Amino acid sequence: MADLAGKEEVEVLADKDPGVGLPGRVYLPGYSRTMGPQSHLFAERERLQSLTWKNFDVKQLSPTIGAELVGLDLSQELPDEVISEIQQALWDFKVIFFRNQEITSDQQIQFAQRFGELEIHPFLPPNTDTPELVRFEKNANAAGYENQWHHDVTWRETPSQGAILRAIEIPPIGGDTLFVDANAAYEGLTEEIKDEIDSLYAKHDFLRAFGRQVPKEKLSEIREMYPLVKHPVVINHHQTGKPLLYVNRIFVTAIEGYDEEEGFELIDELCREFEVLEYSCRFKWEKNSIAFWDNQAVQHYATSDYSPHMRVMERASIKGSRPKRIR
Repeated sequence: MADLAGKEEVEVLADKDPGVGLPGRVYLPGYSRTMGPQSHLFAERERLQSLTWKNFDVKQLSPTIGAELVGLDLSQELPDEVISEIQQALWDFKVIFFRNQEITSDQQIQFAQRFGELEIHPFLPPNTDTPELVRFEKNANAAGYENQWHHDVTWRETPSQGAILRAIEIPPIGGDTLFVDANAAYEGLTEEIKDEIDSLYAKHDFLRAFGRQVPKEKLSEIREMYPLVKHPVVINHHQTGKPLLYVNRIFVTAIEGYDEEEGFELIDELCREFEVLEYSCRFKWEKNSIAFWDNQAVQHYATSDYSPHMRVMERASIKGSRPKRIR
């Protein structure tokens, strides 16, 4: 390893990447990322560790993203004060988790409605009794295909603000969900790339993921309801103001102002930032576990490693506002 990062080489590379010269950072020739501490995470790590909570205990899953909230019973009608503190925890940790919550579909909806109006997904199958809940029922005949990093429904003009997912039946092994910090992904970019993407817009299209589910005779009608939309490649969080990387491979079809090849090269380069494990947390489901994520602040990835076993989940999604870039 020392041969790859000798003094002379580091001095040359430091002109290209200031992080190369930092203690503990190592550059591998031909690879765009240096190895070593992700130092831009340190301030957020320290901030989160300094927080105190009145109505529950917190168990962090990783330094900057993810926390279990312990000591709450979501089957009860929680006071407004507790709901406000849960909301603050969501803004701070980007995704929060609850264990051992034996609640019904109606109770899940009631809890979700404390955080905003719920939306109905036009393409995914609902719980027949409660259309506000999307039901994910996977088995040997219906494999999971959500194993790609994404924000939910970015093809909407106003994508979801957040989502609450409840585990009803889980496989004996596998089926974890991973979440990644979109602010950490943005801050990990070089200043050159930040400058390049700061004013760019990406085009998002439902057809890329859901087109096969739309009958041909209804395509024009659905397209009129959900036209191609543009969102900034970098947005600011609606509450915290933090800059967030806002592209994904599932719904983004082009970068405005770039030809197709250049656009997909940039999309791929940016999406690789979401694959840095230091920016992520991994949640291992148990029956009656709940995940509540901020759909602007994180992307998520549902592992598809449990077929032919059954995995049944229900999700409530909270309406959001149009993503914006504040300069």
